[in-house]
Formats: sequence, C-alpha cells, structure tokens
Amino acid sequence: MSNYIEYNDKVAFHPGYYIKELVEESGMTQEDFAKRLDTTPKNLSVLIKGEQSLSLDIAMKLSRMIGTSVNYWLNLQMTYDALVAEFKSAEVMKQEREVFKYIDYGYFKNNFGLPNLSRKINEQIKAVREFLGISTLQVLTEKNLAVSFRSYAENLSVSNIVNANVMVQIAINKTLQTEAPKYDGKKFSDAISEALTLTSDHQNFLPRIKESFKQAGVVLVVLPNLKNSGINGATKKVGKKMMLMVNDRRYYADTFWFSLLHEAGHIIHGDFQITFSGENEKAEDIADSYARDLLIPPESYETFKAENSFDEDSIRRFAASINRDPGIVYGRLQKDQKVPFHETALSKKLRHKYKIVTM
Repeated sequence: MSNYIEYNDKVAFHPGYYIKELVEESGMTQEDFAKRLDTTPKNLSVLIKGEQSLSLDIAMKLSRMIGTSVNYWLNLQMTYDALVAEFKSAEVMKQEREVFKYIDYGYFKNNFGLPNLSRKINEQIKAVREFLGISTLQVLTEKNLAVSFRSYAENLSVSNIVNANVMVQIAINKTLQTEAPKYDGKKFSDAISEALTLTSDHQNFLPRIKESFKQAGVVLVVLPNLKNSGINGATKKVGKKMMLMVNDRRYYADTFWFSLLHEAGHIIHGDFQITFSGENEKAEDIADSYARDLLIPPESYETFKAENSFDEDSIRRFAASINRDPGIVYGRLQKDQKVPFHETALSKKLRHKYKIVTM
C-alpha cells in the first residue's frame, strides 16, 4: 500500500508520509527515530509505508515529541481513510453494476414503490441495495446467502442465483418486520386444515390464511414472481418464527395452492431451503406428496378417476364432495394426463388466475 492516494482529482497523504519527512529532516536513522518515539523500528517502518493505520498511542507520542496536537495526526489519518473509502466504494460500484445487469429494476418500482430513477443506474443500485438491506449487490451472487440452495443449484446461472436471492431477501425482511409468536407445529397443522376449506374463496382467502399461519408462528410472504429467479418458494427459520415464501410464478389457483402446501410441507418436515422449479430430490418428493394428498384425498381421487368421466359437471361434483375448488381437481387431472394439458374452454371455466398485489 502507498503512503498517499490519488483519486478523482484529490490527493490524501497517509500520516506515514509526514513521519518519513520528519525522520529525513532529523538526520536520524529510522531505528534511532523509533527509539526516541518509544516504538519498534518494525512498527515505524510499516507506518511510514502506509501499511498500518496511525494509532492513538503513536499520535500522542508524535504530538509530545514534536509539539503538534494529537488531532493533527488523527485528522491526517481520517482524511486519508476517507479518500481510500471513496475509491473503494467506486470500485465496489463498478462490480455492483455488473450484478445489476441481472436485475429488473422495474420489479421494485412497480411492486414496492421504489422511485423511477430512469437511466440513473447508480441511484437505482443504491435504492435496491437499501431496500434489500445489504451492503453490496455482490452478495447476491453467493449461493446459500440466506437460505440453502439444494444440489439442483449447481446448474443455475448467475442470473438465477442473483434473482432467487433477491426474492428471499425481500421475504426475510418482511418476516422480520412481522410480529408473530414462536412457531407451534400443532397450530400450524390446524391452520393448514383451515386453509384447505378456503380454496374456492378466491377473493378473501389470502388475508385469512396469513392471519391463521401467523398465529402459529409462520409468516406467509406472497411475492410477485421476479423474472429469472426460477424459484417457486422458500422456507427459513427467522428467530423463533418461520418464513414461508411463495410467488405467483404459477399463477393458476391450483398450482398456487400446490406450491403453498408444498412449502408448508417443508416446514412440517423441518426442511428449510429454496424450492427451484424442476428439482427432483427426496425432500421435494416428500413435500410434493404432502401437498398432493392434502389437496385431494388419495382414496377419493382414485374412486373418481375410476369413473372415467371428466366433464365439467363431474369435476364440479367431485370438487364439491371434497370441499375443494374445481380448478384444483382439473389441474390434478392435467398433471395425470386425464384431460388436455393445454388451455381449453373447460380449463378457462374451471381454473382461476391469481395476481399478487403488494402495494
């Protein structure tokens, strides 16, 4: 490290620069000067080279030795440090701009009220950084930043990792801001059972579920999907409460409910990670089975399939018999290839689309 720095038409000198001048003007060797200063030659050498910050102890000794104030030396160090920090901050900003290429600022502006800042990239970066509560966007490139990525993450692009971490950070922050009691597994199971009675109440189900989950110590965070995140949800312990995050990437009611119960299954089974679309692991299979069997009781479903009648009336009757939204039954039939997977006139009648609004 140099004992001075030049940056942005500014120059700042490390206190070691001036100490070197004092040594040269004294006519003494560094070793003799160090002895008079009551420090070691090695300590004086690294200080002169700018490799060590000036301590209060040395500042006091210099002030006594040559008659200057202690603040004179401390201010030299502070001025030097400030310019170094400005330089490093600019370097970090360059690196942040590379990460920011993967992020859609419109997502934050449209969903969370961040200012317009059109074409002001550095200000957009600052706004996103402060909104997420992180020191640099660079941390978003780290796998397992806040929630564990499964082995599937080995195949993820930098864009996937960055945007997945963005969504998780938003969810964690919302969880931290939400007051909730300690997680109670029994109450959570009861809240899930209550939620299942609301699958047809498309207008009012979400606030009711959020409240019942919260009373069980689970903070449900539902976010608009962020492009290139590739995730369906995430779970995490946050203090004594639990975070359960899902998004509207799968915006049909049946797929939304499946994702919600899938993540609930992870919490029930003590598994806290990010769920990426396309994963195929044991923990994912367990959560899938949990969600599938809760949404549609297996025995009832097998009896219904055996009838081999999947018109609108049959689907609606079966859905009513198990107190589920007809779209959930239709979605399951699509998954099992009993009805066309693409959208049809019947699909439009039975399946309901959700749109998450955050403001």
